[in-house]
Amino acid sequence: MPESRKIGIIFSMKIADNCLVTLEYTLKDDDQKVLDSSEQMGPLDYVHGYRQLIPGLEKALEGREAGESFSLTVAPQQAYGEIDPRAVFEVSRAQFPPDTQLEVGMEFETSGHHVVITGIDGDIITLDANHPLAGKTLHFDIKVAGVRDATPEELEEVQASFAGGCGSSCGTGEGGCGGCSGCH
Repeated sequence: MPESRKIGIIFSMKIADNCLVTLEYTLKDDDQKVLDSSEQMGPLDYVHGYRQLIPGLEKALEGREAGESFSLTVAPQQAYGEIDPRAVFEVSRAQFPPDTQLEVGMEFETSGHHVVITGIDGDIITLDANHPLAGKTLHFDIKVAGVRDATPEELEEVQASFAGGCGSSCGTGEGGCGGCSGCH
């Protein structure tokens, strides 16, 4: 059971497993370029303890309370990992539909993985399946906007999302397909 602290007649709950947490955030790279923000996407709700966030962020949120604001720097190892050279590979142009106009920078899904075309040399296409934020140090400005116990329905929903084997591991390679973009 999450620890609560009585403040007058208001209770302040600390973030712990099975809490539904609402975050307002801005995510920047080393150059201070905004990569993601709740201003653009709206506040983020997640259930704590189910690896819905990158490990470094989820760990930093443990024990915090609604109303707290903080800045956090997360190294690649606690975010989307280092760039994996094995995730960069070449395929034949023949593996694409003949009428498809291929361009460097194109993104698509193949076999359940997000890939980007990083090179075209005649009939050889270079693909990169690394997460777009792999190898990057991430800088967060976070405000914990809300903390409460997750409802049984919310817990069931998050647990069901892991049943398919794509554990939303945020690209860490642990438990699934990844697919997060910053906080998600």
